[in-house]
Amino acid sequence: MGDQETGFLFQLPNQGFFRETRNMSVSPKNQNIFVCRCIDGEQLYSHNYSQQNLISSITQMPKVVSIHSYRGGTGKSNFTANLATTVALQGNRVGVVDTDIQSPGIHNLFGLESETMNKTLNNYLWGQAPIEDTAYDVSANIGLNGNGSLFLVPSSVKADDISRILSEGYDVRLLNDGFRKLVKNLQLDYLFIDTHPGLSKETFLTIAISHVLILILRPDKQDYQGTAVTIDVARQLKVRKMLLAVNKVLKTMNFDALRQKIEATYDAKVAGIFPLSEDLVQQASNGVFCVQFPDHYVSNEFKKVAQQIME
Repeated sequence: MGDQETGFLFQLPNQGFFRETRNMSVSPKNQNIFVCRCIDGEQLYSHNYSQQNLISSITQMPKVVSIHSYRGGTGKSNFTANLATTVALQGNRVGVVDTDIQSPGIHNLFGLESETMNKTLNNYLWGQAPIEDTAYDVSANIGLNGNGSLFLVPSSVKADDISRILSEGYDVRLLNDGFRKLVKNLQLDYLFIDTHPGLSKETFLTIAISHVLILILRPDKQDYQGTAVTIDVARQLKVRKMLLAVNKVLKTMNFDALRQKIEATYDAKVAGIFPLSEDLVQQASNGVFCVQFPDHYVSNEFKKVAQQIME
């Protein structure tokens, strides 16, 4: 075995968390030192493993994709639902976790009624249920028809539950453990995380563990400023791959010029530019757009972004 890319998890002795490797190399003759980044991105740990122990400790990790925006109203949840579905349509097993606990809503896009959500992410965070029991197979709801699978972990929409989260908070470290268990128990190829807008401990966690971070912004001065702050944080946390998606762009704008301006400003790749679509607005979150309108130009743009994730 030679040098390998990041994308593996293993148990660090006496640390209690699964951490992701950096610069992993394995020699069949000698013990090796593996430098690992703590899940919060603040500390480095090293440990000696024999090859035999290493092989027994490593689990192939699917891609974790976080979808984030500095401000609300960017269309983040709709974007997440369509992108995750597009990836699932390629025959992948995909999970989506709604960590926007303060203002959940992505379940509507997947046809999951609040009355049927007996267990949610909240129940897991409060120690009331294993996280795999809060995952709902919504593949049939959105019409995947055997072309992959999609599982959703929703957050509670009950006022009392939201109020409790806001007043009591929760241990953000549980999220990492929960993500790991979801990946393992559901045998996921991709895990998408729909985040809460802005910057918080939860945001830092999801950014730190992401293989791909997609930042959504609109062509708006407030979005530009907030995105700059978020990109700075992401680079400090050494995100492996960061992509930008520009949403709700007026069709009269010059898309090529806009792309060049944003890429030059942030020194980051624009994965897709999504025009303000009347068709999408009229759909009113009643299902996943790319399934209902697979040949629409918006759906085609999601296919382009999905391809960049799956590279």
